[in-house]
Amino acid sequence: MSRSWSVRGRRRAATPLVLLMLVTVLAGVGGCRDERAEPVRIRIATGSPTAVYHAFGQSLAAILNRELPGVRASVVVTAASAQNVRLVGSGEAELGFSQADVLPTAPPEHPGVLAVARVYDDLLHLVATANGPVRTLADLRGRRVSVGAEGSGTEVTATRLLDVARLGGDQVRQEHLGLDDSVAALRAGRIDAFFFSGGLPVRGVEELAATTAVRIVDLGEWTEPLRRGYGQVYVTRDVPRSVYGVAPVSTVANPNYLIVRADLPEALVREVTRLLMERRAELAAAHPAAGRMSPRSAIATTPLPLHPGAADWYRASKP
Repeated sequence: MSRSWSVRGRRRAATPLVLLMLVTVLAGVGGCRDERAEPVRIRIATGSPTAVYHAFGQSLAAILNRELPGVRASVVVTAASAQNVRLVGSGEAELGFSQADVLPTAPPEHPGVLAVARVYDDLLHLVATANGPVRTLADLRGRRVSVGAEGSGTEVTATRLLDVARLGGDQVRQEHLGLDDSVAALRAGRIDAFFFSGGLPVRGVEELAATTAVRIVDLGEWTEPLRRGYGQVYVTRDVPRSVYGVAPVSTVANPNYLIVRADLPEALVREVTRLLMERRAELAAAHPAAGRMSPRSAIATTPLPLHPGAADWYRASKP
């Protein structure tokens, strides 16, 4: 019997007992000691209904509900990253998704939010009509541009980009619209372009490109200025023609994480981590970005520490 088989076998055999203990403990903490204990609630803070976080979160919630007895998972529609961090940190959600650049570069000694995994990279889209005036970032000067909903990761990244390009302040007529409203406004001619940060493909952008001639503006040259101004989290990623059927470009990207309340029990977070990794194929069916996860890449969550329950699963899963 190999060591790796032995570790995995013990973990699988222990799972039902772990879940029973988990539900019992959580019910006791909540004061529900009778046989009809309230289910353990897991609220997953996501984003726009046509964006990646929401599709990923819905699939994850379905898996948790199916495979964790006594757990009731649901998704929460939000403005995305910045709001998600606030919701998880305040205890109004148990899990959420966040871009790395929204997180503090030096977390406090006792953070309210920890990481479960690095899940994939968010790519910053600058979307304009194909026949419109916006062909480069500089063309945004004086124009109407959505920089993302207030409380979103898009707003953080786009605002930083405009600042390093000397387009901050009143240089651009900024609107704060979510993805769905941005798509509608661009179609109607109420804005000249919009930013959105998400994993490929972003369904809202995909649906827009299927009915409207659009351009994705190349932003690859701005990765280094962002790294110099705001840290090494930013990287350059490609958007190939096959994604939206438009000319290929390079753009600014940064990792995003599945985050968790720091005070959740280790047993619960361990099981969430296990299902996140073991059900990657199912999650990828909901959105291809989820299929890019692996245990090796998932632990790279700097600057946010892993939750002890997640760290324990990754240690035990090594061959």
